[in-house]
Amino acid sequence: MPEVCNRHSGILWRPMDNRIKGKKLLILAGAEAHSKVVQAAQELGVYTIVTDYLPVKDAPAKKMADQAWMLDIRDVDAIVDRCRKEKVDGVLAFCIDPAQIPYQKVCQKLGVPCYGNEEQFEILVNKRRFKDYCLAHGVDVIPEYTEEDVKNGRVIYPVLVKPSDSRGSRGQTVCYCREEIYKAIDYARSESSDGQVLIERYMLDKQDISFAYIVMDSNPYLVKMGDRYLGKAEDNLERQNICTFLPSDYVKIYKECVEPKVINMITSLGIKFGAVYLQGFIDGNKVYFYDPGLRFPGSDYDIALFRATGFSTMKCMIQYALSGEVTGEEEILKEVYNLNGEVCIILSVAVKPGVIAVFDGLEELKKDARVCSVMKRYDVGEMVPDTGDLRQRAAELVAILPSRDAAMAFVEYVYEKVTIKNHQGEDMILSKMERSMLHR
Repeated sequence: MPEVCNRHSGILWRPMDNRIKGKKLLILAGAEAHSKVVQAAQELGVYTIVTDYLPVKDAPAKKMADQAWMLDIRDVDAIVDRCRKEKVDGVLAFCIDPAQIPYQKVCQKLGVPCYGNEEQFEILVNKRRFKDYCLAHGVDVIPEYTEEDVKNGRVIYPVLVKPSDSRGSRGQTVCYCREEIYKAIDYARSESSDGQVLIERYMLDKQDISFAYIVMDSNPYLVKMGDRYLGKAEDNLERQNICTFLPSDYVKIYKECVEPKVINMITSLGIKFGAVYLQGFIDGNKVYFYDPGLRFPGSDYDIALFRATGFSTMKCMIQYALSGEVTGEEEILKEVYNLNGEVCIILSVAVKPGVIAVFDGLEELKKDARVCSVMKRYDVGEMVPDTGDLRQRAAELVAILPSRDAAMAFVEYVYEKVTIKNHQGEDMILSKMERSMLHR
């Protein structure tokens, strides 16, 4: 994990190092995305434990942690028993969907701080409940159809068929005619834990945007708003984010026309402290939301946020997990999404299916002063599946630049440096981000 360099001295939360130093924190899941959480906790003097079903060699966060357990994050009872025996002081799930519900149950059984209750997690994990909650609070969602509408020919194509509660775009299919929908419904049901399916208008011609709020003292603050650019249909990656630019070009419109209703909706959930993740498409002065989460996004944007502003979402979450308290400086928190005038780029390098024979260039990029983090998802010799979802991402890079033009130039520089080939010597990189894709 690259060293994090903070260029700003402002601390936007009040640390309680003495209160949490030496306490034991259990982190659910040991993927690369959780390494930064382990590092942040250790910087605070916290004893870290990571658990999932993967061996240490396949779980980067476990390698860094003070202790590693081989307990599946869904095995709530086993985790609770082990926590009691080991006298664990707090539990944290940071950024992945499958950990959200088990996290809440573990915390409830242990009686330790949790950044959400059962109902709050249900609303912000289940897409059906989320859409209903949005509509009840005047927040726009993507128009949808029923299976009865399909049968009766009342659907305007294309549509997106997806599970009500999946992750990583799994179980999703874009359908252009009625004949494609029934197979898509079966596929979506196979990836849905509750068997429920959503059929929505496909918003392929609208700008996709991601949002993240941190709730402190019951007040939501926008910490992330980014314009997401998706892959190409011919690569089967039209549902996958290839690149995100932050802050969004649409911040002003959103703040003026949409955010008051969103703030009201989040506040009505009754969250005292936590993270709310949202995705939506902007159309004129409206945002049609479609994906929620009571968590932070899985990218390393939070590292870039810390570098640009001095605000650490990770340390806030750790502090809350071990003390039940976090207090922020309101006037400063209101502006952190602007990144002090800088631009963050989150670039996902997607590749075609096959076995990787050559994978070069990432080590050099890790040394680049502009780069906040580099995440490598595959090694030479590993097979990339033909899934059309995040399993086709070979790497992810996060960087801070002075402008959008500089950020786009950095993207082009990455493509020059990174080489990924199969055994036939073919370039495996797909759906490269291009300047022509940027909205104006």
